[in-house]
Amino acid sequence: MQLIKLNATDSTNAYLKRLLPDSSLTDFTVVMAEEQLKGKGQMGAVWESEAGKNLTISVLKNELHLVADDFFALNICVSLAVYDVLKAYQVPNLSIKWPNDILSGTSKICGILIENLLSGGQINTAVIGIGLNVNQTFFGNVENASSLKLILGKNFNLDELLHAIVESLKQNFLKIKVGPMVKLWQAYEEVLFRKDKPSTFENRNGELFMGFIRGISPKGKLVIALEDNIMQEFDIKEVKLLY
Repeated sequence: MQLIKLNATDSTNAYLKRLLPDSSLTDFTVVMAEEQLKGKGQMGAVWESEAGKNLTISVLKNELHLVADDFFALNICVSLAVYDVLKAYQVPNLSIKWPNDILSGTSKICGILIENLLSGGQINTAVIGIGLNVNQTFFGNVENASSLKLILGKNFNLDELLHAIVESLKQNFLKIKVGPMVKLWQAYEEVLFRKDKPSTFENRNGELFMGFIRGISPKGKLVIALEDNIMQEFDIKEVKLLY
């Protein structure tokens, strides 16, 4: 594993993307920063992180050769890799909030942002950003945020967590390479937050509605059972699951 450690950067994803023209970068090259000045989350959200307290990394994955329509396989692969590491650390009540937030109970402890680079209709390279709340204990006005220290009551070594996550990523990407995605897909759906429970959602017009999360479509959309058990698929920009 090629590791690049930084004191601070705008975002580890942006830094790693700027390095991509350098052909010497190996698969699973990692950029790790003590502080992100402009950390990014899904749909342009800002990722707030206290300097030196959390794991803020980006991982390069090359030679994917995935059809563009299969982009959600990456999401599943990465989400489960982080989930499995946290489960091994005995973090309680773990789940994945679609598409890729990791929760303990109803508190978010990890966010993931995957940026794909297309070539000839295929995803060959991905920059995988992972922000894991580790030793931070104060989150200001941020709702539903927590950390490993708050949950488990002790400090954690960031380097150990880094190596555990990268190793878990390698194992999951190997599963994609040598076999079908069915088992990983099923594992992902089994740990979906609020799956098969009555939940409140908000659509893009700000309207609230009730439904049940039933799973994920082949293209990564959230499948929700509405009234009269009508199934409808929603993209990430089309629906928000409320707590």
